[in-house]
Amino acid sequence: MIHGEQSVGDLGYIAPEIILLIGGLFIFCLDLAYDPGVGKKSGLSYMALSALFLTAALVAAVLQLNISDPEAGPKIAYSMMTIDNFGSFIKVTIFSGMILTTIAGGRYMNRRSGNQGEFWTFFLMVSLAMSIAVSANNLVLVYLAIEFLSITSYMLAGFLRENRRSNEAGLKYFLYGSIASAVMLYGISLLYGATGSLYLHDIAAAFSVLMGESTEVSGLAFAALPAMLLILAGLGFKASLAPFYQWAPDTYDGSPTPVATYLSTASKAAAFAVLARFFIVAMASFEVNWVPVLAAFSIITMTMGNLAALRQSSVKRMIAYSSVAQAGYILMGLVAVTSSSPSAMDGLNGVLLYLFAYLFTNVGAFLVVMALEETVSSTHISAYRGLIMRAPWLAVMFTVFLLSLTGIPLTGGFFGKFYVFGAAIQRQYFWLAGIGMINAGIAAFYYLRVVREMFFTSESEGGTLEVPMALQTSLLICTVVTVWIGVYPSAVLDWVSNASVQLLSVVP
Repeated sequence: MIHGEQSVGDLGYIAPEIILLIGGLFIFCLDLAYDPGVGKKSGLSYMALSALFLTAALVAAVLQLNISDPEAGPKIAYSMMTIDNFGSFIKVTIFSGMILTTIAGGRYMNRRSGNQGEFWTFFLMVSLAMSIAVSANNLVLVYLAIEFLSITSYMLAGFLRENRRSNEAGLKYFLYGSIASAVMLYGISLLYGATGSLYLHDIAAAFSVLMGESTEVSGLAFAALPAMLLILAGLGFKASLAPFYQWAPDTYDGSPTPVATYLSTASKAAAFAVLARFFIVAMASFEVNWVPVLAAFSIITMTMGNLAALRQSSVKRMIAYSSVAQAGYILMGLVAVTSSSPSAMDGLNGVLLYLFAYLFTNVGAFLVVMALEETVSSTHISAYRGLIMRAPWLAVMFTVFLLSLTGIPLTGGFFGKFYVFGAAIQRQYFWLAGIGMINAGIAAFYYLRVVREMFFTSESEGGTLEVPMALQTSLLICTVVTVWIGVYPSAVLDWVSNASVQLLSVVP
């Protein structure tokens, strides 16, 4: 047991997970009790219930975040889940995105499918799976949580059964995901064979002992190195890192937009949280330089994502490829987390701040796409021509999101990139930061192309747009938070720093 940890069995420590489980089962049973003929009429009620349970889970996560003293160390719940500020912060981030998506997506799904009880049950189960994954300290629980997340996501991606593109999205996601799951499981089995444990802290302790015995090092590395790469490949699939991102554009484009929204934001945040906990805790004592490997993934991901986004005429597909590139920037922060040094702290702070700002920014961007889908039934860039004349507030909000994704000052995305690039520079990885800046410049081209269409092209399709109030509310919240982080980042940095300190404090 690492210093500062306490093994507890209090259900209060897993309150967010219990709330989501109860919520999912409640909606499922309620749907069974309803007459199938009233499914569409009850869709918004299911949406409201989902938002209510997600909000309750968010409150529980916030309370855990506030009462956790970073100096006291984390607690271990039921021997398999670590309850700490790091996990709680990620849960707050995930639940916030899921709530906004739920509020905005209720009408969208209600108009396209009559199986609302099933949809919102799966939606809460997805949230539960992500919540478990970010707190898991046992690789079997990590695998089961990711599998739970994947299976429910496959069903949600292909949920519109009469829509060929949705079916294709679900099928492609399933095929790629099945291979990634098998690869990750094989990596876990190799790591277990090398260290004799599936617990992250025990794996770190085993490496610490074995790396001191020179006769064992070569054999250990022979088994552990492939295991690390296989696990990285499995987690890289969920985070849409290159070259494991092929599923992402087609899945995001064909899925119902609320599903694409959480896949590109909340799911990505969960994947990076698992990746960070695994490398920082389990790999702390494994004396292998991971910088070239992670840096290569970062560079390839951001470059391929941006170059592919340049060629897109569909804004939804452009944002999908942009999400791949954003994963490359986030991974840059993990490259700097190589020891318990100030630069490691800055790198992890950058990852967490980037994830928080990116979630609200990208959720907002996808919600604008949803608004255009609802009103003009198109995601082509031509649908955005003259948007400033048809829906001025929508054009302004979308511009804020695009500027934040670019990394322009006074937006949350700027400070995310500032800390991530700054951590790389502090570690003297000037080449990595330079490539990141070049990619940010490439991204600015296709982001600003959409801004040009909205503001400087007079031709427009259709008249004034009428956007549902629920969607407007979610968009307003995303805009306010994006600007708030850009103007006053210190408010979020306090939470981020506490989360980073507590995770790094348990490194052997």
